[in-house]
Formats: sequence, structure tokens, C-alpha cells
Amino acid sequence: MFSIRRNEPEDYTAISSIVEKTWHTTSIITRGKLYHISSLEGFLAEDASGIIGVLLYRIADSECEIILLQSLKENLGVGTGLLKEVITHAKKEGCKRIWLITTNDNTSAMHFYQRRGFIFAAIHINAMQISRQMKPQIPLTGIDGIPLRDEIEMEYPFIIEMNKEVL
Repeated sequence: MFSIRRNEPEDYTAISSIVEKTWHTTSIITRGKLYHISSLEGFLAEDASGIIGVLLYRIADSECEIILLQSLKENLGVGTGLLKEVITHAKKEGCKRIWLITTNDNTSAMHFYQRRGFIFAAIHINAMQISRQMKPQIPLTGIDGIPLRDEIEMEYPFIIEMNKEVL
């Protein structure tokens, strides 16, 4: 069993540690913009052991961009719970769109988001070249040795066919 809450400034040390272990950095680039995780709002999933999931996002121009979703305990509904929370929050904030960027090598993320109703919105060919100019430590190959090249933009349609929401 876990609960979800908004992150607070005092959570950033723990969030930084979680993000650094997985991504080896506390800054994230999407669509040519660099974000430090301490500048982002988010939600945390917690159980008796502590933080087990993090979702960081930004809202601008009636759009909610999910910058990071990290689950430390998979197949327990942590990621899905965090997604539901940010979708509910984005609706309350009047957002017209929820979207995210993943990379072409991250097939497990593509599967995860598609199973939860996200659709492919765009493929930004060779976008990682721009990201590497800002952050040279981004590797040339990613998961399973796949060349790390493109950004995949996915979005959550609030209303789908027959006006039924997916989540």
C-alpha cells in the first residue's frame, strides 16, 4: 500500500538522490530546454519504507509537460497512480494538453504510456544532437545498445472516442 502527495522543498534532497542513481544527473533536457529537478513541481508516492515513486512536471501555456516519472517499485501501480494524480491536477489547472518526451531507446516507457492511453504525437528526429550540445555526457547508445538519437513526444488525450477517459 502506498500514498501519493505533492512534493515539498524539503523533499528535493531525497528526490535528487533517487534521480541521480538512475539518470546520473539532476538536470533533464526535453525539447532543447534544460530543467533542474529542484525547479519542478511534482508528486511523490510513499510507503512505509519511504519514497517509492516520483513524478515531476511543469505547467505553461495551458499545457502540462511530464518531465520525469520514476518508480522504484514496479508492478504495484506506483507509476499509474502518479499519472492519475498529475492528470487530475492538470485538469483542475485548466490544462488542454498533457505531454511528455521519451527517447527512441526507451521502449518500456512507450509501452507503459500507451497502455495508459497516451498516444504518439511527434517524433523529433536527431533531437539528441541538440541535447548533447547542452549536456555532452548524454551517451550515444541507450537501453539495449540502441543508438540514442530521437525524442518521442507522447500526449494524453483528455477525451477519446465515445467520450470515455482511459485512466
